[in-house]
Parts: sequence; structure tokens; C-alpha cells
Amino acid sequence: ALESTPLTRLAGEVKTQSFNIRNFYLGSAKPRRLAPNLRFITPMNLSAIPLLFKSRRLPLHAALIQVSPPDDFGWMSLGVSVDITLAAAQTADLVIAQVNPRMPRILGRTFIHVNDVDRFVEYEEPLLTVEDPPEMESANIIGRLIARLIDDGSTIQVSPGATTQALLLALENKNDLGVHSEYITNGMMHLVSKGVITNRRKGHKEGRLVATAAIGTADLYEFLDDNPSIDFQPSDYVCDSAVIASHFRMVSMNVAMAMDLTGQAAADAQHNNMFTGVTGMLDFVRGAARAEGGKSILMLPSTAAGGQRSRIVPLLDDTAVVVPRGDVHYVVTEYGAVNLFGKNLQERAMAMISIAHPDFRSELFHRAQKMGLLGPERTLSESFQGVYPFRLEEQIDIGGQRVTIRPAKPVDERRIQEHFYNLKKEDVVARFFHEKTTFVRDEVEEVSQIDYIKDLTLLALVGEFGFGRVIAVAEYLLLPAKNIAEVAFSVDREWQGKGLGKRMMRRLADAARENGIAGLVAYTNPQNQGMIRLFGSLPYKVRTTFETDMVQLSCRFDEPL
Repeated sequence: ALESTPLTRLAGEVKTQSFNIRNFYLGSAKPRRLAPNLRFITPMNLSAIPLLFKSRRLPLHAALIQVSPPDDFGWMSLGVSVDITLAAAQTADLVIAQVNPRMPRILGRTFIHVNDVDRFVEYEEPLLTVEDPPEMESANIIGRLIARLIDDGSTIQVSPGATTQALLLALENKNDLGVHSEYITNGMMHLVSKGVITNRRKGHKEGRLVATAAIGTADLYEFLDDNPSIDFQPSDYVCDSAVIASHFRMVSMNVAMAMDLTGQAAADAQHNNMFTGVTGMLDFVRGAARAEGGKSILMLPSTAAGGQRSRIVPLLDDTAVVVPRGDVHYVVTEYGAVNLFGKNLQERAMAMISIAHPDFRSELFHRAQKMGLLGPERTLSESFQGVYPFRLEEQIDIGGQRVTIRPAKPVDERRIQEHFYNLKKEDVVARFFHEKTTFVRDEVEEVSQIDYIKDLTLLALVGEFGFGRVIAVAEYLLLPAKNIAEVAFSVDREWQGKGLGKRMMRRLADAARENGIAGLVAYTNPQNQGMIRLFGSLPYKVRTTFETDMVQLSCRFDEPL
């Protein structure tokens, strides 16, 4: 699995024709340790490599493997690396096995008989270990955001790395998770010990934690040894997209090195271990997307080089694409999460810009316009520099249906527009003070593109993340002269009278107070008793003033009831 092996380095140094090296690797080969050996890389999905060996399209003359000591019946386990090793051992002309007493005996399709080995080398040595990567604050935030997308009972696949280690820690409050993954890591062992991973609801190989290899500490290898809940299988099974898709709520979570505004993703092995966490990546991305209730998630910190370079770029024009744009669904950075599935290029560009680091959003916006990804009529507003306030997100149950309340994002523009079109005529008049039959993009843009401080819009949505229907809109706009914010509301008729508006009004008031605003004001007509009652539900003294045919309602946060 190592991408920088002694043989590779030796082959790069000698000038003779003694070595013919192939590294099976699907990544971009950008790390400095990979780039010099670019010529040795054979780009393949991990699921297809065993067939390459078994069909003799790539005949193997010798296979060097490491095994556990044989049991009383002569069976030896391939231990922590079954992946393509089993196929290599089954098809090579010469099989040389190092018998290492420290290799754990792992159950599953991991065994090879002594009669199938040509030469033995008995040599005890420590197994290759990788300690937990150092903590990154961005990784912790990404982990918490992804945890919100994962339901109890999901089956997970996670690639190695700092971000995924943080993600696994963020899953501690989940229940009955299962594992079907290329690698087993320390984080998974931790979740098993916490009772989070039970493998009871996978829908396929229930009760078994299925993987093709392991990488971690000595404690992990001890945990795997003779553990009846562990089932290691070769990569043509574990990474088969059809097998992956057979799991209930299969969620693949992989780290991207960089992504462009259209959704293309580049990936590489982690710099601290150089393991092929990306060679099975596309198999899992496609398999998870096909699973019932499945999700494919790509995660990446927004910047590289100490914050000097954006990982979200206009176009991946100088690096290999590992995940094509058509296969990308969920994307998460420390600045938010978006769902690109079914989105056009303009919607994708807006979504990717919204989760890029604020320092690079202006440049990305202008490059997107030059590339034709954004229309020339769009303008770069101050809201593009706003940092999405995750603290304002919440989920509530109303009548047995899950409702998400969260701040608006630039990608919500069309959904807000559809919400306004779905309002009854009386509700349109109550919201806009006159009859309206059209809601043009420029008007809706003012609602969706906000800075989250001087202007804030909260949405209530039902349905799948990225495709949810807006059922209510609550917004405030700061009036700087008085340091108070004017509020406006609209709620779908079928959701009125269920306490949703009251919940959103309270959230809006709390956010305004936290942002240093002194109070709220609302204007409505005297017949709009719903709005009058809604404003009166706030825990502050409400002043009512009549102005011709309008009612002004106001309160100050320093005047509680």
C-alpha cells in the first residue's frame, strides 16, 4: 500500500533495466514524495486490480507477502493487508512469505495455506504503525458538520487522515453505525469501544465490521487479532460498487486535496503516511450514491500552505481529476456543506464559493464570471465575505415531520423564490404590503445573500439536504441610525398555527441581540393579527404605534418583561 517503497526509490536511482515497477494509484501524485516516481503509477480503481492479476493480463512472477504463523491446520492469515495481496498470492508464479509472529490473525477471506507458499522467511519485526495525526481546528469543524449529515444506523466508509479522525470523534453520539470500508483505523476502534459501531443495521453482513486493510497503532492490531466481529475481504469485494450499494444508508466520506467550481475533485495519499486512501475512493463514491438512503461526502479544509492558497480553485487544469463532477454529491469545508447533485454549473459555482475561505471568495467569483459559470448580471455583494453561523442551525419535529431551521445561503435563492410563489395571495399582501405575482431574482437575492450580522435570513425547510423545500422565511435588516432591525415573515399556509413562526421569531431575536443590535421593529396592517401575536410572543416589552393604515411594533432587548 505504500506509495514510496524501497523498491520504488531504488528503481528511480539505478540506470539499468533491472526493475519494472508499478504503483497502483488513482491520486494526483502532487506530494513531493510521489511526484519523482510519477512514471511508475498505474491509475486503477482498487476493485479492478485483482482481476488484472487473476486474468494474467499482468502476470506476476513473484509475490512477497507477510503472514501470521500457521495454525494447527497450516492456515496463515494475511493480517492487516488483504486488499490486493490475496489475489497476488493466488496468481504469482513464486510466493515468498515472511512469517511474522506480530502479524495479527484476522478473520475473513484472509487465509493462505502453507502448501500454497514456495518459500518461507521466519522473521519477527514490528508492524508498520501510524499514530493519530495532529489535531486541526478546521478538521474538527468539518467533522462536526459531517456528523449532522449521518443518521443513526448508517454504514460508513472513511479514508485515513486528520480530517477523518476528527470526524470519527464527532460521531460519538450516533447509534448503531456499521462499517464497510477500505481501511480500519484507530478512530473506528474507538467507536466500537464506545458502543457506537455495532454493525447491527447494515443490511449486508450484519454484525461484521468489513474492511480490506488496517492502518493504525499497535493497539489497533491487537484489537483485530482473532476478533470474531472483524471480517477482512479482498478489494474486489470490499470496493465493488454493487456490494457497497447493497448496504443500508451507506455513507462514504473521503478527503479531497482540491476541488474546482464545477465540482471536480483531486485527491492524494496523506502526506504523513502515503497510504492509498484514494485508490478505492471512486468505487465508494459511486457505490454510496447508489445505496438506499446513501450519501457520498467529500471533505476538504478550505486552504493549504498555512492559509496562503485556496483548495477550492476555478478549474483543476494542472492536476488529475479523481472524482468527476458528475459523481460529486456532498462537499464539506469548515465554512459549510453543500449538495451539488442535480445542480447546474452556475449553482455549483455559487455553492463552492459559499464554502470557500472568505479571503478567496472575491477572486473565485470574478474568475467564475470570466469562465462563464456565473451570469454577467450577478454582482459581488458584501454578503460573500460573511461567515456562516452554524450555531443558528437546529432541527425540530412538528407533527412528526423533521423541520430544519437555519440561516440562508446563496444557493437557496431559487428555493426562496419558489416559496414566495407558493404563498397565498393574502400572505403575499401581508408580507409585501401589496399584491405581487412575480418575484424576480434581484429581489430574492437580497434575501439569500446576507452577511449574517447586519442582515440575516432564517429559513425553515423540510426534505433532503440540498433539495429541501422552504416553508417559512424570517429575516431582519439593520436600520443603522437607530441600531434596531426591521423584521419580516412569511409562512406557508399549511404550516401556520403550528408554532413554527414563534420559534423562528425567537431565534431571530436571539441572533440580533448576539450581534449587538438593540431591538426589533415590524410594520404590518391592523388586520394581520397573526403577525401582531407573533411579535407579542417575544419576552420583551412591545410598543404598538399606529401610522395611518399601518401598525408599528417595536421592542428593545434591554427591556424584558
